[in-house]
Amino acid sequence: MLKKEKKTILIVDDDADYLFQLRHGVKDMGFEAISAGTQKEAEDIIQRMRPDLAILDLMMENQDTGFILCHKIKSMYPDLPIIIVSAVTAETGMLFDVTTEEEQDWVKADLFLDKGIRMDQLHKEINKLLKL
Repeated sequence: MLKKEKKTILIVDDDADYLFQLRHGVKDMGFEAISAGTQKEAEDIIQRMRPDLAILDLMMENQDTGFILCHKIKSMYPDLPIIIVSAVTAETGMLFDVTTEEEQDWVKADLFLDKGIRMDQLHKEINKLLKL
């Protein structure tokens, strides 16, 4: 019987503690986790490999780093699911979503979640996007 390969998830966040927690949470879900703390690190990773899914922080070096990475990843891998996880709503009061076609066209992410999501909820969303 062939062993099924684990799906690889790229996690990008400049908050080292959050990155550590998310990385271990994703591993506990049974996925491989690759992490980057900067936009440049993430770009280097996607040049070398294609993850199965990406989880990106929105505000890192710049307020729109997550959007920039989304566009770069989708231009290389159009069908790769992307989740943006951010505290932007709590910090700024600005609401982002990807429920309309116009928002999806602009944001390029498949899902937008507020930071503080429970791991079981994140697991459910990852499985949905990866069609597992």
